[in-house]
Amino acid sequence: MPLRSNTRPLITGLMLAAMGLAPVTGAWAGDTATPTTPAGPQEVGRNGQPKGPLPAPAPTPAPTTTEHATSADAALRETLPNGLRVVIVPDRLAPVVTTEINYLAGSNDAPAGFPGTAHATEHMMFRGSKGLDKDQLAEIGAKLGGEYNADTTETVTQYFYTAPADDLGVVLRIEALRMNGLSLNEADWDKERGAIEQEVSRDLSSPAYKYLSQLQAIMFAGTPYAHDALGTRPSFDKTDAKLLRHFYETWYAPNNAILVIAGDVDPQAALSQVKQAFGALPRKTLPGHAAFALAPVKAETLNLPTDYPYGIATIAYRMPGSTAKDFAAADILGDVLSSERGAFYGLVPSGDALAAQFLYRPKPAVGFGVAFTAFPRGGDADALLAKMRAVMADVVKNGVPADLVEAAKRREVAQIAERNDSISGLAQSWSNVLAFQGLDSPDALADAYRAVTVADVDRVAREVLNPDHAITAVLTPESSGKPISGKGFGGAESFASPPEKPVPLPEWANAALTALHLPPASPAPVVDTLPNGLRLIVQPEHVTSTVSVYGQIRQAPSLEEPKGQEGVATIVDRMFDYGSEQHDRLAFQAALDAIAADENAGATFTLKVQSAHFPAALSLLAENELHPVFPADAFAVVQKQTAGSLAGLLQSPDYLFGRAMLRGLVPANDPSLRQATPQTVMALTPADATAFYHRAFRPDLTTIVIVGDVTPEQARSEVEKTFGGWKNDGPTPRVDLPPVPLSGPSHAYVPNRSTLQANISLAETLGLKPDQPDHFTLTLGNEILGDGFSSRLYRDLRVKSGYVYSVSSRLNWGRTRSEYGISYGADPDNIAKARALAINDIKAMQNHPVSEDELTRAKASLLRQIPMGRASFDAIGQEYLHLADLGLPLNQPDLAAQHYFTTTAAELQAAFRQWLRPNDLAEVVEGPPDGH
Repeated sequence: MPLRSNTRPLITGLMLAAMGLAPVTGAWAGDTATPTTPAGPQEVGRNGQPKGPLPAPAPTPAPTTTEHATSADAALRETLPNGLRVVIVPDRLAPVVTTEINYLAGSNDAPAGFPGTAHATEHMMFRGSKGLDKDQLAEIGAKLGGEYNADTTETVTQYFYTAPADDLGVVLRIEALRMNGLSLNEADWDKERGAIEQEVSRDLSSPAYKYLSQLQAIMFAGTPYAHDALGTRPSFDKTDAKLLRHFYETWYAPNNAILVIAGDVDPQAALSQVKQAFGALPRKTLPGHAAFALAPVKAETLNLPTDYPYGIATIAYRMPGSTAKDFAAADILGDVLSSERGAFYGLVPSGDALAAQFLYRPKPAVGFGVAFTAFPRGGDADALLAKMRAVMADVVKNGVPADLVEAAKRREVAQIAERNDSISGLAQSWSNVLAFQGLDSPDALADAYRAVTVADVDRVAREVLNPDHAITAVLTPESSGKPISGKGFGGAESFASPPEKPVPLPEWANAALTALHLPPASPAPVVDTLPNGLRLIVQPEHVTSTVSVYGQIRQAPSLEEPKGQEGVATIVDRMFDYGSEQHDRLAFQAALDAIAADENAGATFTLKVQSAHFPAALSLLAENELHPVFPADAFAVVQKQTAGSLAGLLQSPDYLFGRAMLRGLVPANDPSLRQATPQTVMALTPADATAFYHRAFRPDLTTIVIVGDVTPEQARSEVEKTFGGWKNDGPTPRVDLPPVPLSGPSHAYVPNRSTLQANISLAETLGLKPDQPDHFTLTLGNEILGDGFSSRLYRDLRVKSGYVYSVSSRLNWGRTRSEYGISYGADPDNIAKARALAINDIKAMQNHPVSEDELTRAKASLLRQIPMGRASFDAIGQEYLHLADLGLPLNQPDLAAQHYFTTTAAELQAAFRQWLRPNDLAEVVEGPPDGH
C-alpha cells in the first residue's frame, strides 16, 4: 500500500511549487484528458495551488459553527469496554461512508535495525486474516467499489475505506478481523517483500526523497525520527514473519486504536455495528513508547544532484511538533513566510527565484520546516541562498507583520471548516487531530489558531530560525542523456494465464455484496447559459457553509498560438498572479486574505470560500479573470523565469520521457508536437500576450460549476453580475486537435542517473470516442484488467510475481483523440518480464470471455463507485467540468450505470478485440543509464 509518511506531502510540495511549466506527457496536449490522468508537472499559482488542464483537488481541511450537521457537536463519541475509541461524524453529502482506523504505533516502535517493520506489517494487513483470506479480502474490496488503502508514519498507522454507506457493516467486519487474527505466514511475506522493495526503489529514485532522508538523519540524529517510516531493502531482506507477528501482537489492539467514521450514517446505528464487530476483541497490555532526547542541530550543507528541470535551494530548521504547545504558532509562522504578500515569496516577482515557499512538516514530538526556492538550470544558488538568509534574519530581528498573522489565522480556521465538503477529508481531519495531535476535535484546533498572537509567532521565529542550527541544501540539475531508440528491452517471455476461479465469500459479505443494484439517480444540477455563451452549472449542497467554484475555458495552445509565439499561453496564464486592472498583486492578495478565500485564475480557475463571502470572492475572481494586467516589468520577470524553466525542462528525463511517448503516438507533423523554447519565449512581447488573451479567453468556450451552500438563483445572479458583461472577441477559435491515425509499435529508453527503478509506459491511440457506447464497455473491461488491487495486472505483475510495486491501465478520452495505456515501475531486470505478463493479460481479454465472477465483480465495483463520485465538492465540480469539456450529457454517470448493468462477457470480449491492439503498443522506459 502507498506510504503516507510525513515526508510525502513535502515531496509533493517541492515538486509542484517549483514547476514553472508543464511538459507534454501525452498525445492530447490542448485536448481533454480524464480528471484522474496525471498531467505531469504543473505550474503553481496563487496560494500554492497548481495550475493545469484541470484544477487539482484543493486541500479538504470542519466547520467551527454548529449550524451544519457535520459540526463537532454532532459527533458521537464512545470508548468501548475493550478500550477502542470511536468517533462518528455524520455528513449527508452523498450515500457514502469513510472509516479510518488509527493504530497508535508506527516506525518509531520498530525493533532496532528494522526501521520498516511497521510499514511491512501494514502491507501484510492486506494478505488475509483468520476468517478472511487475501483473495476474499481483495474480492470484497473490489465489489465494494470504493477506495481502500493505508499509510505508515512514525507514530501512527492508518487504514481507511471509503464505500457506500449501506456497506458500513462489511467494512467494520474486515477491520475487526484484521485487528485480532492476521495470518502473517512466511510464504505471504516472501511475496510481499518483493513488492515492498519495489516501493523502496521507487522512492529512492526521487531526488526529493533522497534529500529528505538525509535531512531527517541529520536533524533527528540518535532518535527514531532519523529514519523515514518507509524502511530499507537490507532491513526487509532480514525481516521474517516471526518479527512481524511480534510487532503486530504487541501494538495491534483495540485499546491502542481510534476508529473514525464519517459520512451518511445514523450515529447510533453505526455505533451498534461497531460494537457488534469489535466488542468481543480483547484489550492488551501495551508497552510504553521508547523515550528519546534530541541533540542540538549543527549547521551543515548538502549538495545533491537532481533530475528536475530546475535547481532547488533549501534552508531547513527544526520546529515544534504537532503535540507541542507552540504548534499553532509554528504553523502560522509557516503560513506567514509563504504568504504572497511576504518578503520571502517576494523573491519570485522580483525575479530572484522561480518559486518560493516555506513548508512546515510537524511530527508528533518534533517537526521541521523548509524554506525552499527554485532557480533555473545554471542559476546562482549561492546568491539565492544569501537572499533567503537575509529574509529570515529580518523576520528574527523585526518580527512578522501583524496583518499577515491575522490573515493566516483566518485562513487556517476556514480550511478546517472547508474539510466538511469531503467525506473522506472529514474522516482524515478528525483522525489527524485525535491520533497525531491529541486534541478533542477539529474545533479545538481552530480554537488553538484563534488564540495565536503576533508575539507568539515572533517568539517561535526567534527560537527556530537560527542559522547556526540550519541545514542548507542545494539540489543541482544534471543531464542524464537523450532517449535511445531500440527494439525493446529484455527478451520475450511467454506466460500462461492462470485459471480464473470464483472466490467464495463469507456469508456476512456474500449477503451484502452478491446482488447487483443500480445506484440511485444522481441529483440533477441547475444548468443555464448566459447571453454571452457562458455555461453555468450549479449544484446546491448545504452540508457545510462553503462554496466552491470550478471554471474552465476550452483552449488548445498548440492550435491557437501563432507560429513563432510558442509559450505565449504559458506566459498569459502566469500573469494572472500579478493582480488585475483594479488591484495590483499585493492589494489583490490582501483582498482575498480579508475573506480567507482561495482563488486561482487562468485558463482553468478555482475559488473556495465561506458562503457568507461568496459574492465578494466571486467578484474578485471575475476581476482577476476578465481584467488581468500585463505590465512590462512583471512581464519581463515572468518571461525570463519561463525561459529559464524551459532551458532545464527540455533536458530533463521526465520531459524526454513524455516527449518520447508523444512521438510514438502521433504523426511527425502533429500540432501537439509544437514546443516552446527559451528563444520563442524571449521573443514575446506584452502585446503578444494581450492579443492571445483576447483571442483565447472568451465566455462562449467557458464553463463555470458552482457547488456548495448557495441557491441556483443566487449563483445565477452573482455570475451575471460578475461575468455577464464579458464579451467574445472575434471568431471562435478551433480548440479540437485533428484526429490521428492509429499508432504503431515503437520503443525508446530515456536514461536517468537519479533513478534506481525504471518507469515504464505502454500506450496506443484508440479509434473510439467517448460518445460511442463501447466507451462504457472498455471502461468496464479495464476494471477487470488494470484498475485496482483486484485487477488482472495487479494480480499477475505484483501479487503473484512481485515484479512491480504498482501497475495500472488507463483510458484517456478526448473529443477527437483517445488513448489506452499501461504504466508500472520495475527494477530494470524485471521490465521485460512485467511487459510480457501485461501483454498476455490484454490478449487474454480478447481471446476468452471474462468469467461471470469477474464480470459481476467489475459491475459491482463501478456501480458502487458512481455515488462515491459525489462524496466531495471537488469530485462533483470536476466531474461536471470534465463532462462539459467532453461535450457529454451531465447525467453520464446514470447512463454508464445502465450500460454496465446490462453488458455481457461476449460484448466485453468483442470490444477488446475491436479496439485494443496489444502488438501496436508504444513503449517508453525511463531508468538507470545501465538498465538498457
